[in-house]
Amino acid sequence: MNFNDLNISQDIKKAIDEMGFSKLTPIQKQAIPEALKGKDVIGQAQTGSGKTMAFSIPILEKIFIPDRSPQAIILCPTRELCMQVASEIEKIGSKIKKLKVLAVYGGQPIGKQTRVLKKGVHVVVGTPGRVIDHIERGNLELVGIESVVLDEADEMLEMGFREDIETILAKTPIQRQTLLFSATIPQEIKNIAQKYQKNPEFIKIADKKHNIPKITQFAFKCDIKDKFNGLTRLIESYDVKLALIFCNTKKSVDYVKKHLKKEDFAVDSLHGDMTQQTRDKVMNKFRNGNISILVATDVAARGLDIDDVEVIINYDVPQNIDDYIHRIGRTARAGKKGFAFTLVSKDELSRFNNIKKANNVKIIEKEFPTPEEIETLKMKKLLNDASSLTGDGDLDKYMRIIKNGSKSDYLELSAALLKMLVEK
Repeated sequence: MNFNDLNISQDIKKAIDEMGFSKLTPIQKQAIPEALKGKDVIGQAQTGSGKTMAFSIPILEKIFIPDRSPQAIILCPTRELCMQVASEIEKIGSKIKKLKVLAVYGGQPIGKQTRVLKKGVHVVVGTPGRVIDHIERGNLELVGIESVVLDEADEMLEMGFREDIETILAKTPIQRQTLLFSATIPQEIKNIAQKYQKNPEFIKIADKKHNIPKITQFAFKCDIKDKFNGLTRLIESYDVKLALIFCNTKKSVDYVKKHLKKEDFAVDSLHGDMTQQTRDKVMNKFRNGNISILVATDVAARGLDIDDVEVIINYDVPQNIDDYIHRIGRTARAGKKGFAFTLVSKDELSRFNNIKKANNVKIIEKEFPTPEEIETLKMKKLLNDASSLTGDGDLDKYMRIIKNGSKSDYLELSAALLKMLVEK
């Protein structure tokens, strides 16, 4: 099914075409037609399945531009996701003249958001806490809301936003359309759906991420005291340029970051106790390549979307299969390949085995690379890097110096140069 087959405006079709999309993803194919009819929808689909477009198109179809009061509100768990969703809605609505979309979240001065809200906004994308803040200050009226979206609903509940979500929903008109999207549908979400939705259409898209062909998944069993040493060996042997290390607790994050810094790795960390300003600084350093390793807890890493992460390392085994899939899905973005490593101590074995059994996740068990193997890999990399220069035609002066200034055998000389590089 193509976007041209949908009964939507030419402005939206043109914008989607310019974005480079033609065919609908499974969640879009099932959710958009139902939402366009005005039905409430529960969509169960993983991150990266195209659900932002699945709810954005029906929302934008209903917007009445002359009315400058909020007509749709989308709630997201994190600042990062708010920004991504608002950006995508702006792209989809780029041909709709005078459309105003605003992301509201903590960590940004509230005055700036207030000024934009006062001028008039059609679509508000926000974290529950900041949305309530604006409501209480009288900046945000929800009486004209026609559409409410709960995006990544399971994550919002996991982060303790249930009360905030219910407060916001209670302030919107009863005749609104409510669209709920979530990777998992626990009982708590079913309760919210039952309370706030009208005969919702339930759409479940099978999660194909449980067997991700582009992600090579390895597990390394070890004593807990050998974990950190094993971690450094993996980072060195895979010559990591951008790696994301997941820990289950803030304490574990701090330990890993501190000891990697001692080993002179370019590393920083993210966890829930940090201010939004600090988190933004760390994220910018990671995106810009100023640090090559980011150590984070699950909650702190919600909403991260960075295309070039090559390796995901589970320093602690995640609590369940959903967390595992969520973590490793941070690599192999945009068609690239990626690695996912899990370090498993004895007391984590049962949790690891449950993850391995679930949905037949293919995790290959390996031994940590030995110091000798790491050295060999480093030398091979140096040789490969040198080989890549041989065809660029800019080696004449170096070849003359070697030819005229050395009596050694070329193979012996190459070996000596390699030794110098490795041992420097």
